[in-house]
Amino acid sequence: MSDDGQQHGGSEKVPSRQRRRFPGISSRAYEHPADRSALVALRKLSGFDTVFKALSGLLPERSLRLLFLSDSVRVSDQQFSHLNDMLRDACYILDLEKVPPMYVNQDPVPNAMCIGLDEPVIVVTTGLVELLDEEEMRAVIGHEVGHALSGHAVYRTILLFLTNLAVRVAWIPLGNLAIMAIVTALREWFRKSELSADRAGLLVGQDVRASMRGLMKIAGGNHLHEMNVDAFLAQAEEYEAGGDLRDSVLKILNVLPRSHPFTTVRAAELKKWSESRDFQRIMDGHYPRRSEDKDASVSESFRETASHYATHVKTSKDPLMKLVTDLAGGAGDLGGRVRRGFAGFAGSAGQSGSGGTATKDRSDKEPPADRPGDED
Repeated sequence: MSDDGQQHGGSEKVPSRQRRRFPGISSRAYEHPADRSALVALRKLSGFDTVFKALSGLLPERSLRLLFLSDSVRVSDQQFSHLNDMLRDACYILDLEKVPPMYVNQDPVPNAMCIGLDEPVIVVTTGLVELLDEEEMRAVIGHEVGHALSGHAVYRTILLFLTNLAVRVAWIPLGNLAIMAIVTALREWFRKSELSADRAGLLVGQDVRASMRGLMKIAGGNHLHEMNVDAFLAQAEEYEAGGDLRDSVLKILNVLPRSHPFTTVRAAELKKWSESRDFQRIMDGHYPRRSEDKDASVSESFRETASHYATHVKTSKDPLMKLVTDLAGGAGDLGGRVRRGFAGFAGSAGQSGSGGTATKDRSDKEPPADRPGDED
């Protein structure tokens, strides 16, 4: 429960249990360093809002709003009232002045999203509502409210615009390649924004185990009695540390087309943040305020991002990251380590060429598409 029963959004707040509230909190408090530095830079650009309002006019945002209004159920005191209570509570905890409209859309695939530049709209599917319990759902709604507070609809707008543009300029030599390179970079940015929103969901729900369970259910379905959060987190550790350099390369290829990080990775990242000093400081009431956003330093944000990635490389258990660290440290026998790391590729090639007909290795296949169960 939020710590008092003040009015918010025109309705009395009566949350379900005691929770801390964060008056005036800036989204910088919970944003991933890479996400935060990009947003700080964009907010400093003169005419930024005007440009993206113009871009939004080129995309079917207004049409989507009408579609949800006409063919989905709008959450209110009369419809899905328990979701409405969670939404108002999330906005109250993160001090979002205007409660965005939320719709429930008939779709068996568990999903949620936040769209819109000027007036965000939150959409959750029936598959998600039926999959999650109250505390898990509270974290998801907090996740989406975090998107709204951060202004992450910018990513969706740019990605949709550039993806459509890539199709139109595909006939121009190297034109499509250049745009897709930008799209790839934006997807990395988008993936980091999902980690930011996961943190916002934790600030709203204030129950890290519920956040873990929600991610686990998105990965494995509604079979909680068959799953274990600790074992799920162990998968993330095995994913990061396991294999050799071949696996490191394949992990990069698998994640490139995705808009979301893998669910085990999201769970591990959120657990790590929940145990950090940054999270504890926020819970103690020490966090940047929205009123200070205009004074945020772009250069300092980029330095924090560089420091974060440097630390990540140094502490990572991934074989490729270890190799990068050794290169930076001047470790010996690097040539031998590289040869051993990629020896399997050569072995596979030899085996495929030894028969009468060559068979295509599974690693040559196109990386799997993004799973539909990840919430935006």
